[in-house]
Order: sequence, then structure tokens, then C-alpha cells
Amino acid sequence: MIGNTTLFPVSHRNFHRPKIATTPNQKSLRTVLTIADVTFFIFHFSFFTLAKRLLITSGPTREYLDPVRFLSNASSGKMGCALATAALKIGWEAVVVSGPVAVEYPPGIELYPVVSTEEMYESALRLFPGCDIVIGAAAPCDYRPKNVSEKKLSKSDFSGILELAETRDILASLGQIKRSGQILVAFALETHDAQNRALQKMRQKNADFIVVNSPAAIHADETAFEVYDRAGAAVRSMNGSKKRLADQLLEMLIPHMK
Repeated sequence: MIGNTTLFPVSHRNFHRPKIATTPNQKSLRTVLTIADVTFFIFHFSFFTLAKRLLITSGPTREYLDPVRFLSNASSGKMGCALATAALKIGWEAVVVSGPVAVEYPPGIELYPVVSTEEMYESALRLFPGCDIVIGAAAPCDYRPKNVSEKKLSKSDFSGILELAETRDILASLGQIKRSGQILVAFALETHDAQNRALQKMRQKNADFIVVNSPAAIHADETAFEVYDRAGAAVRSMNGSKKRLADQLLEMLIPHMK
């Protein structure tokens, strides 16, 4: 569905051309109908002939301190799920690398469940070369504990100091290997100075677009965000349900595909 229009693929088998009576203007009528047929098929098949393979990172990751405790965040995976659903609706393949979430992804996708940021990194790096677009809707942990205990830590075991190490930047790594024709879309959740911080992230990740939202989006069914391009221009401002915004985001990307 694009906007309020549902696209139905039509085959020659069920597309019936009207019979034309023999008249002096028969040749002209045939020409007009031929143009109409072409227009009809272009309109109904334009999105399907552009069928793409979309990689989506979704949800949070977990970085364990011990077998019980971990660092994470409140990402729900709802945006990733909405993007996968939107992709299937327009005939694209949806490949989802997802951290631990409660949402149910739609049937028909390729799903790769992961837990840690390193696992998400490895899966995304392996899958991206075979995809046309990546949308980084996940919220992977930026840090992991330097030391992980094999046993549950008690209060007496904890010194009060937690040493952390940076995890890999998944989208920046994909941006480094992005080939001509591939599109990389990043997400940035910001609490302040949103535009400047998001544009800096876009440059660091070699992204083509960045979607900027706020903490109000976490676990919500509705959200609002702005989309910026590589030039720093705000190309789209959206608000509404995540399902509707996913449709609009993919629709926005179509003219930029090669």
C-alpha cells in the first residue's frame, strides 16, 4: 500500500483487452489502447519491478555482566517490525536482524535473531552485500563490560566501578563497505541539539539519510520524526503510526534507487 492506494499485480492471463469493432478509425483506437495498456502496467508494476532486498536492524542488544545482569535499552522493535511489513506490502524482500524483542515479525521475512551488539554486527556485515538497502532501526548497546563473570555477581563482589569498552559501530562499518547503488538509512534518537548531532552521525556512518526522533518514540505505536539527506536538508517531516511512517519512508526511498 502506498498512501491510500493498494497495488495489485495483474497478469496477462486476467487482463482482458476490450474487443474493438472494425471502424475507419480502428488503427487509431488500437494505438490509443496500446498506450493505455502500457500506462496501466507501468502504474501497477512500477514498485514490483523495483523489487529490492531490504536489510533492517531492529530492537535492542544486550551486553551481559554475568549470567543474569546485562546492559541494554528500552527499544521495542516496533519500528523494525513496521518497516518489514511495509517492505513485504510492496513486493520487497525483508531481511531482519533483531535483538531480543516481544513483537512478532510478519511471516515471509528472513529473521536472524541476535543478542549482543557483536552478533548483530557480524550478521549485518554478512548480509549487507546481498541487499540493496539497509535501515538501521535497531538501538544496539554502545558499550559492553570489559569483564564478564561466569558466575552471578553478589553485592560483595561488585567494587562499585564498572569498566566498559566500546562496541563496534554497525552502520559505520556498513557505510565503509557500501557499494555504488546501495542506500544506507540511519536512525538517531536525540534529546537535544537533534539536527546537529544527527548530521554528525550521518557523516560518521556514511549514511544517505538519517531519521531523527526523540525518546517519546520508545515503545510507542505512534511517533514523529524528521528525515535529513546527505546535504543536511530536511527532506521529510512525518508523524503518525509507525506502520504509516514505515510506508512513507519506503515510498520516499523509491526515487533514489538505481
